[in-house]
Amino acid sequence: MGALTRGFGLRTPAPVVLHSAPCVLPVCAPPVRDGGVAIRGERVLQVGSRADLLAYFPVEDEIRWPGLISPGLVDACRTGPPVPGVTSAADLGDRRGPGGVTYLEVEGAGEQVWEDSERDALITAIREHPGTVGVAAYASDPLVLEDLAVLARTFGLRLMADLGRHSPAELDEAGVLGQHCHVTGEAPLGPGERKLLRLRGTTLALFGGDASALVEEGCAIAFGGPPLATARAVRQATRMRRLERVLVEAATLGGARALGMADGPGRIGTLGPGSRADLAVFDTRGGRDPYAALLEQPPCLATVVRGVPVTRAGGRAGRTEPGRAGQATPGRTDQATPRRTDQATPGRVHPEQEQAG
Repeated sequence: MGALTRGFGLRTPAPVVLHSAPCVLPVCAPPVRDGGVAIRGERVLQVGSRADLLAYFPVEDEIRWPGLISPGLVDACRTGPPVPGVTSAADLGDRRGPGGVTYLEVEGAGEQVWEDSERDALITAIREHPGTVGVAAYASDPLVLEDLAVLARTFGLRLMADLGRHSPAELDEAGVLGQHCHVTGEAPLGPGERKLLRLRGTTLALFGGDASALVEEGCAIAFGGPPLATARAVRQATRMRRLERVLVEAATLGGARALGMADGPGRIGTLGPGSRADLAVFDTRGGRDPYAALLEQPPCLATVVRGVPVTRAGGRAGRTEPGRAGQATPGRTDQATPRRTDQATPGRVHPEQEQAG
């Protein structure tokens, strides 16, 4: 009876799966050669050398990839089509989806219309949405902007604003700027505008342009659009050496910071103990610097979201039986056809699969 009591209600822990590759790029730590990512369920247990992980953890399944494993890439900008009252970003809250932030757009609302109907419509949408919600503060009326800033703080929401619609000074006067907010726009900004964003702890999500001043002054940056494609465009426009690491960090950790998902358990944008098991695997075979290799937009071989493989693309991943490290099991090698992902989406952690574009 005692044994039954002790076992009552206990769940069998999920198996430990090891994704290994010639190079693992955690972003929050230096690259690991012949590395691996040990995963249990939806979370990362540890990142390190493949040999150490196999020795330390009871690995039940190893998936051996060619190339490089990185965190999933994060686009901080895209929102979705209009709906009555507000405009909702693509909903990322399905069970196998990335689970990012759904931004509800508010634009063009005058003060009277806002007070009469649209404010209540937004609050209803916030309360009824099952996932994490933010507000894209695109309203032209300054009083509506101020009210959106108050609502964001009341409900604990993320804010997104567009520098093509409002200057940093206008956003700051309305109370929009802060660590809970990121802004989108093209570089460059003026010295005073860059300083204001730094002082408020607001991330700037770029679509392109020369980022020299932003990088030199330590501004927090992320990317909109396909992150690696945007990073490459920024590198071409920016006359600085050794910029690759900064740009890869902006395409991963920077996007996570913009969305408020860079810290704590289940964080995205980096690979480490407790982070969400979101991986992208790229065909970067060779001895080149991994940051520079990623900016060449290599083919994406696979993505793993919350520990579950969601795409398998050209190339082979060998599954290795426990206890037979390094020996791919015959008949258990996966192969699939490359395909494009959806357009980049706020909070969507995705591979770069637009090499032709």
